[in-house]
Amino acid sequence: MGTHKATDDFSPGLDAQSLNKACEGWRTDEKAIALILGHRDATQRKQLMLAYAQIYQEDLVQRLKSKLSGNLQRAVWHWLLNPLDRYAVLANAALKKGEPDYQVILEISCIESADELLGIKRAYQLRYKHSLEEDVASHTAADIRKLLLAMAGVYRYEGDEIDEKTAHSEANILHGAIQEKDFHHDEIIRILSTRSKAQIIATFNHYKHIYGSSITKSLSNDPTDEFMTLLRTAIRCIKNSPKHFEKVLRHAISKMGMDEEALSRVIVTRAEKDLREIKELYFKRHNTSLDDVVAEYTTADFRTFLLALLGNEFS
Repeated sequence: MGTHKATDDFSPGLDAQSLNKACEGWRTDEKAIALILGHRDATQRKQLMLAYAQIYQEDLVQRLKSKLSGNLQRAVWHWLLNPLDRYAVLANAALKKGEPDYQVILEISCIESADELLGIKRAYQLRYKHSLEEDVASHTAADIRKLLLAMAGVYRYEGDEIDEKTAHSEANILHGAIQEKDFHHDEIIRILSTRSKAQIIATFNHYKHIYGSSITKSLSNDPTDEFMTLLRTAIRCIKNSPKHFEKVLRHAISKMGMDEEALSRVIVTRAEKDLREIKELYFKRHNTSLDDVVAEYTTADFRTFLLALLGNEFS
């Protein structure tokens, strides 16, 4: 369940006028923008953008991008995009970084449904005039390329049916590859990229039952091994996506400094999906609420906006 709370008192025309007023003059009223957009759901945002275009003959997204900057600009822009476009933009940005963030590609490929992933790839092609797989191939090499292309290119079966015999057999295959430290084995990638999520989870359950530990604990946790890190990420995304996102938040909010981009990505993309469960996991692990941490470690109207998406009544 999501955390976002939309207002019941909604008028697209009045919101459009309020946003236009907030953008007038040399000093943008960022707080007004954050409070309005932070309390509008996907349907309301779509109606608002249409109303703004009709009244002012201007695209609201472009207007706000020209008036905002930094973390708030990025968060508001992503929030206004429809989910498929949003993920296309996130994927492209992740690949174009100086140090590509391949974790984002795995989140999109392993967590979203088969139809959603297909829609994201169509949105990517429309926006960037080439395929997601083409860009993944251009920004990767060797085993990382093989893993990411397999994950991004899949169209998984979405049913709940499970073949227990296959799950048992493939648990043994995974264990054999891990015992031999052959973590790049084609069979590992085949199983992770072609089986339904239900079937893969059944395989993981058989693995734990037979060998006494989870598959992620059996894999090396060497942070310098990028392929191994990505393999563990793929497994975690398939097995328990809220737990994965709690870990992303944990690393984003650390004593070493704040990763506002990762923090914003999780809150914006999950606010209308499963952020409530992610927040509960965060509280259980840290004995402090995500709302309180965001309030303490972020600033100004970026904080106001994120707290609104978190469902904070006082934003």
